[in-house]
Amino acid sequence: MLNNKKTGGIVYVAEVICFFLVISGLIPREFVLYLVAMLALYLILAPLEDGVIFFAASIPMFLAIPFSSSFDNFNSWRIFSVILFVKWFLSRLKTTKIFTKGAFVQWRPLYAMALVALYALMLLSVSMASDKAAAIKRIIYFTNLSLVGFPVYYLTTRSSDFSKRLIRALTIPVLLVTIIGFLQLASSYFIDIYQFMRIWGENIQCNQFGQQWCDIAVRVGNTWFAYYGEQLSLRMFSLFPDSHSFPIFLLLGMPAIFAWTMRKMDVGAKFQDLIKTRTKLFVVWVPIIFLAVILTGTRGFWAASVGVVALAIGVIIYMTIKKETKVSYFKFISSYIILFFMMFFVAYPIFTSPQFLLSKGDWSMLGNRIRSVIDFGETSNAQRIEIWKKSLVSIADHPLLGVGIGNYPVVLSQDIKLSKAGSSAHNIYLHVAAEMGVFALIALCAFLFELFKIIYRKFIDSKADTTLATYYGASLLFIPWVFAYLMTDVAIFDERAFLMLAVSAALLVNKGPD
Repeated sequence: MLNNKKTGGIVYVAEVICFFLVISGLIPREFVLYLVAMLALYLILAPLEDGVIFFAASIPMFLAIPFSSSFDNFNSWRIFSVILFVKWFLSRLKTTKIFTKGAFVQWRPLYAMALVALYALMLLSVSMASDKAAAIKRIIYFTNLSLVGFPVYYLTTRSSDFSKRLIRALTIPVLLVTIIGFLQLASSYFIDIYQFMRIWGENIQCNQFGQQWCDIAVRVGNTWFAYYGEQLSLRMFSLFPDSHSFPIFLLLGMPAIFAWTMRKMDVGAKFQDLIKTRTKLFVVWVPIIFLAVILTGTRGFWAASVGVVALAIGVIIYMTIKKETKVSYFKFISSYIILFFMMFFVAYPIFTSPQFLLSKGDWSMLGNRIRSVIDFGETSNAQRIEIWKKSLVSIADHPLLGVGIGNYPVVLSQDIKLSKAGSSAHNIYLHVAAEMGVFALIALCAFLFELFKIIYRKFIDSKADTTLATYYGASLLFIPWVFAYLMTDVAIFDERAFLMLAVSAALLVNKGPD
């Protein structure tokens, strides 16, 4: 066993170096086969705790494996998550009789029952699918994505120290992709659009995700640019396939950033005293990450931010009525949302500055994009509304089990293959109901409602541990922010975004050490 955190650090640094060498094309993609084999060996030999930490810190850097020219998009996280799950399962077999009545007690909480119901309905919906192969592949995909949640839940339940270690690990990929995002933005000022597409589309994205995605991004379409007439502006997407999953990943990682920044704060202090308290210099990353979210140009996040403000006010009022001692600390955490709105003033000159060696004659580009949020006649908004209408019709026609998971294109009378190119309801709730029926939607909403209740209760009950208290408090804002945004998108289905959600959710719902 490689029972050494230093070894894990060395392996991680080696992975990061190899990752950038591969995506930049400095070493051939075939090297990924050897890299995956070496990382898999490390995960097998290392303690489960170190393996989970390594996995969480590596989420944005998992590479597609080029098994052959026609099959080069199978991502390495699929192998790594199975390894961690099997190690967890085997360790539980040694210490616990898993297949006993008592072992199933952990599935009694409402959130667990909701997830089981959702999975059961997912399986049943296959019977309604016109393309059953696509449905089965989708189930395997979500099952594979969710496996890492089991060891995370187990380890964080056993040790609060591991929870804090995991929170610290989650800050690493968030900072990494943020830095890459701004380097990507900087590149747009020195190269034209064709050079940009060759570098990021035909080179980096191909080496990272495989030829199939590369062809879709370059030839079918992507969300990397905002167009207004002849004006062109980059929508930051960093190491992600689109500009929608990137901000989801950032916001899901923000509670970890807050927790690490404020780990020395006094959660019981008054608001005025908290404002005067000097936080870690690390806090500068909060506005920087907010700016990155804005620069993705994803209007749904801008609109959802208003709902987050309303939620924060509602929670503060509720906590005040209940005379909770942590109301001042939640006010302090919530006050940072003001920085998000302030960052629009920083984003304005960036949006209006000349990119891709092209001039911008109209300085109202950002303002136009903000106003387009409520312009129902705007092209993308009008298309979304039309898709929502068709989704509602489909739900009415197939209320019990939908059209089958992975078969959403049927709703729009499209080829099933277009699901890989982003064919969706542009609303996670309508999408789930259309594919798996209204009971699946109820199960999803029950899970989210219970998740919010658990986060709130853990924030209130957390004692002197500032790191965990801050993580729970920030999650009360950022988890709902993401799911409010998902009223206009389904980008949580992206591998990297979903893995971050799986890790975060398991960390949040754990029972805590006895």
